[in-house]
Amino acid sequence: MTNPSDPGRAPAAPAPDLPESPAPRRVVAAWSLWDFGSNAFNTVILSFVFSVYVTGTVAADPEQGQQVYANSQTIAGILVALLAPLMGAWADRVRNRRLLLTVSTLLVVLTMAAMWFVRPEHGYLLLGVTLIALASVIAEIATVFYNGMLHVIATPSTVGRISGTAWALGYVGGVVALVIALFGMILDGGMLGLPTQEAQNARAVALLCAGWFAVFSVPLMIWGPADVPERELDREPFGVVRTYREIVRRVVRMWHEERRILHFLVASAVYRDGLGAIFSFAGVIAASSYGMDTVQVAIFGIAANVVAAAGTWVFGRVDDRIGPRPIIIGTLVAMIVFGLVIIAFDATAVFWVCGLAIASLVGAVQSASRTLLTRIVPPKDVNETFGLYATAGRAVSFLSPFLIGVFTAMGGARLGMLGIVVTLALGLAAFLPLKTPRL
Repeated sequence: MTNPSDPGRAPAAPAPDLPESPAPRRVVAAWSLWDFGSNAFNTVILSFVFSVYVTGTVAADPEQGQQVYANSQTIAGILVALLAPLMGAWADRVRNRRLLLTVSTLLVVLTMAAMWFVRPEHGYLLLGVTLIALASVIAEIATVFYNGMLHVIATPSTVGRISGTAWALGYVGGVVALVIALFGMILDGGMLGLPTQEAQNARAVALLCAGWFAVFSVPLMIWGPADVPERELDREPFGVVRTYREIVRRVVRMWHEERRILHFLVASAVYRDGLGAIFSFAGVIAASSYGMDTVQVAIFGIAANVVAAAGTWVFGRVDDRIGPRPIIIGTLVAMIVFGLVIIAFDATAVFWVCGLAIASLVGAVQSASRTLLTRIVPPKDVNETFGLYATAGRAVSFLSPFLIGVFTAMGGARLGMLGIVVTLALGLAAFLPLKTPRL
């Protein structure tokens, strides 16, 4: 790989090489299956089913539920921003990556299983939102450990394919778990015939997701990479205050010596906020602007996840041929264009076609962003840097919702889509000057 430097700046440190020898196939498969299992939490618990149950059924009224839930997620976001780089730095000091991921995964599983005890009574609202927030924090930290493993299992010629395949499997896993939850447990009493007294069918969704994540994470617990090479362990013992000081020094060092990493963390944080808003607000826009009911929104959500999986899988292979930078630029430009078309034409068919086209590109950008950071980060700092990656994302997570609210107030829910488009455009503009290594 080459190492172009930014014009007018001191050359950046050479891009670290990934391993030349591929990891065993069972290790790569186990790593990918973890993504397949973990997305049950994101899709079913956080987005479509259990959070809706807590805010709409457990709460005394939906407005109270939404407010308390939003507050709990805000606190969760702050905790992730504070803890992610700290836990990443810790992971860079210990010898067993697999153990860290195993412990954090099991904690997420146990937290989801505990959601069974959230009964449909408003006195359980605080328990419900607290468990979801706690699982969100632990899942984000687990993802830091998980992303750090990519630097160990992928080679320069396979990093895009491995990352893209895993991300695509995540979408598939989320869709399958969502279909089972919706049609097997929730809609019309559920085909599984679970009792509806005290919302046992809705509460059982939490047990489904806990079991789902547990089963598909077992292979990585057994075969995942465990040891950090000795040359990466030349650090002082871990201490919270000392480590935060080191993290601050690392950011300062990035500004002087690794500016392209810092540049990427900032730019990607902006456009990733727009990517997150696409799935967060798509259902709201579909219902409010095009009159879709709950089932239609669910069908659109399933279709969006299916095409997202397909697009991510394809672009993961393209990543290994042309590198992640062209993929990030090209897909962001395409999403901006499709978003503007949705705004310009008030037609349900246009929303379906362009909405699914956008969905097919979201995972491609996210996976390519992960591979780009994997290619440019020093091996000894990989987990800490992915922790900063999570923190940077949380730091600007207000941007897209704020812009959506502004444009919605100006011209209604469909114009709110412009908030997403503007966020993606800002992220693209920030990303374009970045120089990255070529394959």
